[in-house]
Amino acid sequence: MPVYITKEKKQELFKEFGGSENNTGSTQGQIALFTFRIQSLSEHLKNNHKDQSSRKALLSLVGKRKRLLTYLANNDIGAYRSLIEKLGIRK
Repeated sequence: MPVYITKEKKQELFKEFGGSENNTGSTQGQIALFTFRIQSLSEHLKNNHKDQSSRKALLSLVGKRKRLLTYLANNDIGAYRSLIEKLGIRK
């Protein structure tokens, strides 16, 4: 089952992490969006543990987020540290 995000929620995420609602290409905004989707899929898989297509989508999102986090860490370590602190990842 795909996780659908409302337009308002997406704009809110990009406004908080990407700088503006229209800055959908920002690395921080994309990482925040992937994190939200990962959390939603994780909750879905707790109830539907046999849903293999959602599990594959979850692993794909985790990989994409990891690549973006590596890119951000290599280019702007300050932004990387503040972002992982805000999102509560990599404890």
